[in-house]
Amino acid sequence: MLTLSMPDNRLLSALRVQSRALETAHRFFREEGFVELMPIILSTTTDPVGPDPGSRIMTTPHIEYLGQNLVLTQSMILHKQILVSSGIEKLYIVSPNVRLESPERKNTHRHLFEFSQVDFEIAGAVMEDVFRLMEGLICTVTRDVLTCCGEELEVWDRKLRVPRKFKRYTTADLRAEYGEDWEVPASMNAEDPFWVLNHKREFYDAEDPFRPGTYLNYDLIYPEGYGEALSGAEREWQYDRIVSRIERDGLPLEQFASYLEYARKGFVPSAGAGFGVERLTRWLVGAQHVGDVQSFRRVPGERVTV
Repeated sequence: MLTLSMPDNRLLSALRVQSRALETAHRFFREEGFVELMPIILSTTTDPVGPDPGSRIMTTPHIEYLGQNLVLTQSMILHKQILVSSGIEKLYIVSPNVRLESPERKNTHRHLFEFSQVDFEIAGAVMEDVFRLMEGLICTVTRDVLTCCGEELEVWDRKLRVPRKFKRYTTADLRAEYGEDWEVPASMNAEDPFWVLNHKREFYDAEDPFRPGTYLNYDLIYPEGYGEALSGAEREWQYDRIVSRIERDGLPLEQFASYLEYARKGFVPSAGAGFGVERLTRWLVGAQHVGDVQSFRRVPGERVTV
């Protein structure tokens, strides 16, 4: 049997776990009343993924088609915000993402330059709604994998359990304890996934209007050193605030012209997030590198073989 990323049968076992996890996630979202939509691959605009001090994206691929400059979407965030404002109150998308990360990102063990992400958005939601949803999803997926994929977990010698409690911290809490590079040590010292609140990030993550400099966003961090699982936020939805945030970030307004036209017509408040399928699989099976659970590795700094 030809194995593409891993020796022996570990890759096949990881892919079976991933298949079960996705099946469970689809069922979970349907039971919560979500509508599944198909991903958008090319667009006139996309998530800038910045300014973010953790970002190491080298360039955004684009093509010329019928006189239009189209980019590969780096996430579905801008499209999600448009869609929930059009009357689709709960939506999710399993979408391929291309983010051309710099070669040194290989050493984080959790970065890929091509990966799949589950994006979701909820009209009228706040952070607490996302916390409830994701904690339920993670526990349900873990429980199903333990029930249905025992042999696959044995192949990886993985001692997995259902999370007991999702603690919450602010970025200030973790900086005070671990320093600026808090993610890895905080993850290493955790036994369960935990939330980290208040990150200075992209313009679409809402800033608290009553506490400037405080952001209504969140990351979910896997324990045992596996690092970031999910990023999300309540959204900026008022046109003037969105424009102000884009200008404050030093980004050209014309880059987001089509998105801003929808914003001018009126967005609704919403909250959502996105989590990587391969990162979830890596944590479930206990893989050393996220590339080890891909059928065809897409690791920064590695040559593509096929």
